[in-house]
Amino acid sequence: MIVPARIAGKLPLLVSSSRSPHFDFLHCFSVSHFAAPARSTFVSAAGLPRIGILRNPNQRRRLVSGSAKMMALSSLESCNAEVIEVENSLGAVRPAAEDYAEEAVQALRDGKVIALPTDTLYGFACDACSSEAVNRIYDIKGRKHTSPLAICVGDVSDIERFAVTDHLPSGLLDSLLPGPVTVILSRGALSVLEKSLNPGLDSIGVRVPDSNFIRAVSRGLGRAIALTSANLSGQPSSVCINDFQNLWQECAFVYDGGVLPSGRTGSTIVDLTRAGKYRILRPGSAKEETVAIIEKHSLVEDEAVSQ
Repeated sequence: MIVPARIAGKLPLLVSSSRSPHFDFLHCFSVSHFAAPARSTFVSAAGLPRIGILRNPNQRRRLVSGSAKMMALSSLESCNAEVIEVENSLGAVRPAAEDYAEEAVQALRDGKVIALPTDTLYGFACDACSSEAVNRIYDIKGRKHTSPLAICVGDVSDIERFAVTDHLPSGLLDSLLPGPVTVILSRGALSVLEKSLNPGLDSIGVRVPDSNFIRAVSRGLGRAIALTSANLSGQPSSVCINDFQNLWQECAFVYDGGVLPSGRTGSTIVDLTRAGKYRILRPGSAKEETVAIIEKHSLVEDEAVSQ
């Protein structure tokens, strides 16, 4: 379980491993080649050439629960925990370091799909304003187009451009985010989101992950990023890049942030579309902390809807 520092400092660390089928949020055709200095070549555990080794300088220490640690450690059996840079026939694997953020931004602007870590799971990402790229994500995952995608933005202050927030208590979103929470909000008439994203839905799931790399990419793009888990639909979510190695070739770039310590529960999804009410749609990795913060801001559970 990944808990933002502001949450961990105030609340006891609790664990929830339940999942909900309502949303599968964190759950590229060509390869770009860049000239690089000569490097020593090694062979990775996956049998792929490894060109250089670079630890992620932006990786932060996180507070995780015992069960989450156990899940992360078990993932080490199939994951290479080192952050590596690889270029091969399957695509390009880079470290999830901010030095590579502009490269990722350009790929998104070009309508490509990339894979990158969040604070919970690895995700597929594209420009939310590119209907072709959004459709490509659905094709890669084998996902039904009736299943909505979330969006990711770089900062909490960006959310009001894409969703209605004026009914929320002051400070609520800043208390929840950045962190392992997806907030469901109404899009509203003034949203700058493309109508082609999640057609027929008047709400949108929004993330501000507590992860430097994806936030740097979001800020650089200047638009919303469409985001979903990096896996085939219905398959386990990914906590390292080897978990979805069979899909690397579908991405312009795969950005490696090592093994994520949250387990595979994903973000907590909470519906905040109704004034004064909340509803947990998926417990995810931070349900208890999320509920405590929401109720501290005087919201009550939407019992009429949950029944």
